Amino acid sequence: MPAYKFKNEEELISIAKNNPRIFGELYDTYYPRIFGYIFRITGDHALACDITAETFLKAWLKIGSFQWKGVSISSWFFKIATNELNQYFRKKKYSPQVLRDLSYFDEEKQKIASCYDSENTEVTAKMDKADEFIQLRRKLNTLPPRYQTVLALRYFEELSIAEISHILVKKENTVRSLLSRGLEKLKILFP
Repeated sequence: MPAYKFKNEEELISIAKNNPRIFGELYDTYYPRIFGYIFRITGDHALACDITAETFLKAWLKIGSFQWKGVSISSWFFKIATNELNQYFRKKKYSPQVLRDLSYFDEEKQKIASCYDSENTEVTAKMDKADEFIQLRRKLNTLPPRYQTVLALRYFEELSIAEISHILVKKENTVRSLLSRGLEKLKILFP
């Protein structure tokens, strides 16, 4: 796919709505962050791959309904990923619905996966090397999902309170409260 040059993200999104090939630019840009977010919460590489694939497939199918509001499309991707993670936490087993229904994407999925193997390996290696992170993730996983999500978005993805508020569709004060309570619960777990 040729590298397209756009003035800004709004222009890229506008063109991607009518040209699915352009969506690849958004995918290439945001895949590592979305995958990293999901992987940090689940700690399972295969599951993170499934949820990330489902996230971008749903985004690709719904890009026409995306409305630019002056906020990066990454917030929309994080929102979809968070919804997918919530589905996983509710069922404690993940079954990607759209991806399963679109089995003809198998060949493309394999091509895409091979393109991102090095990125996935890099993310996995960084995380496996960090013993502190592994210990933190285990303790984080004992918290209710609402705290896991808000803590991951704030401290791993380094998003602002406003961005988290937008992603979770919660008031900023609610996000602050969830962060505070989540940190308190996490502190109790560390001796």
